[in-house]
Amino acid sequence: MFPDNRSRSFLDHRVLSRLAAIPFCPRQPMMGTVSGRHSSPHRGSSVEFAEYRKYVPGDDLRRLDWRAYGRSDRFYVKEFEADTNLRCCFVIDTSGSMGFGSGGTTKIEYARKIAGALGYLALQQGDAVGLSCAAKGIVTNIPAKRNPAHLMAVFDMLEKAQPDGESQLAPVLHELAETIRQRALMIIVSDLFVDPESLRSCFQHLRFRKHDVAVFHLLDPQELAFDFRRPMRFIDMEGGPPLFADPTEIAARYLEAVRVYLEQIKQIVLESGVDYHKVGLNEDYEQVLMRFLVRRTRMKGAR
Repeated sequence: MFPDNRSRSFLDHRVLSRLAAIPFCPRQPMMGTVSGRHSSPHRGSSVEFAEYRKYVPGDDLRRLDWRAYGRSDRFYVKEFEADTNLRCCFVIDTSGSMGFGSGGTTKIEYARKIAGALGYLALQQGDAVGLSCAAKGIVTNIPAKRNPAHLMAVFDMLEKAQPDGESQLAPVLHELAETIRQRALMIIVSDLFVDPESLRSCFQHLRFRKHDVAVFHLLDPQELAFDFRRPMRFIDMEGGPPLFADPTEIAARYLEAVRVYLEQIKQIVLESGVDYHKVGLNEDYEQVLMRFLVRRTRMKGAR
């Protein structure tokens, strides 16, 4: 456990203890700074054999396989998988629409629970954790580090994050793709209220930079069902003009637009190789994270 005496509204230690039984895995080899639990693209010291290669002058003679020499009369060196730590970088959408929630929990509160729990699990494995809050640009940013005091700073930032302003998620992701040099696990928590086509290029940019990208797409049940019964005034939480409308007149067009939007998102994440999770705010976040962790354990090694 880390030394944190403060009570965090988004952390439940009973949930954390249950989730800790499942390893938190990247889908691809990582390039960390210290030895850890995750496979590296480089060869090094480990108990897991990788391959044989021919001996070249300067190789460590202790790695020669004398049995292979006896069979082939040639010198071969054993290569092993190197193990390293994971860089886990959270990108939390803090635009105005993240303040919405029809059932008592807002999107930003749900996002805090996801990032807080996964950040805790990553640190317990010896991995580095970082956080970027994004709205109309990068509002705040903490680079990934791997000590308990640093995690407390990440939790402090999560507590202080408030939804405000217009969403400019796509330019932020492009910027992070350029500024986070080493390959990392990028976990994006957002309602994705942006043009789906703009997401295609930034997801492909992150994947081109060898990042493992996971997205938690937060949606309120009312956004999906649109079960309003009387005329009302709809407010744009990101600063646009309000709209007075009769839901019965626009419901069919709205639901069709949502269907098309979700189909576009689904196609984009499939083409980009993104680990995508559509999450309703009425879902138990522990079950959401359980599915996420189990799925990544099964997908370990996928590119």
